[in-house]
Amino acid sequence: MIASIGIDVGSTTAKIVGVDLEGKFVWSYIEPADPRVEDQVQKFLNLIEKETGPIEGKPIVATGYGRNLVHQATKKVTEITCHARGVFKQLGHGGTLVDIGGQDSKVIIIGPNGEVVDFTMNDKCAAGTGRFLENTAGRLRVKLQDMGEVALASRDEVTISSTCTVFAESEIISMIAHGVKVEPILKGLHRALVKRIVAMIRSVGLVPPLMLSGGVVKNPAIRKMIEEETGEKVILPDHPQFMGAYGAALIGLKLVRN
Repeated sequence: MIASIGIDVGSTTAKIVGVDLEGKFVWSYIEPADPRVEDQVQKFLNLIEKETGPIEGKPIVATGYGRNLVHQATKKVTEITCHARGVFKQLGHGGTLVDIGGQDSKVIIIGPNGEVVDFTMNDKCAAGTGRFLENTAGRLRVKLQDMGEVALASRDEVTISSTCTVFAESEIISMIAHGVKVEPILKGLHRALVKRIVAMIRSVGLVPPLMLSGGVVKNPAIRKMIEEETGEKVILPDHPQFMGAYGAALIGLKLVRN
């Protein structure tokens, strides 16, 4: 069934996707990124071969931060191109794609034929990324996967004025010391992250519809607040966290057909 393989070696997670000849998403696997990238990639390839059959001769396209360490790759492509390709294939239209990852965020304008028209990327600061939430989850004693629900359940919301993760954490510590409850702090924290994302969207210009990808968009508070701040309904693909690897696998299909 597997005709092409995409591997996305990201900053916080590594993903692998297999597609069939029609580009259908048929196999996937994800786990936290390992600093021993070469070993992790080989483990992935051994796993897909064990579960789906021989992969010799099938194209392997690598993307993400660690793509240059995927020595088995037939081709290496930027994550901007791969995310655009994957989302366009799943949703069937262009628009504005916001990919919120663990340590970077991207806003990509996708044209009517799936081409990348424009983009902006935040990879120098943790604000506007999953790390912004992760850094404070432990401090507030809330599980990362529960942060969105807890934030949405709060009627009150405090303002986190710092867009820097380090200063925001100091601000939160001060609020806790003054008796501010965890729930409104969490809501304010999500709002600060979303405002940073929306500023990126506005810097390139929002072309509807608004689409989301990346692991962070599984957080319901992020989705809701992006809708509130932009006035646009957000659309998610079926596998938002796998769009980079999926797009890479789709690019590999062209090598099969050629």
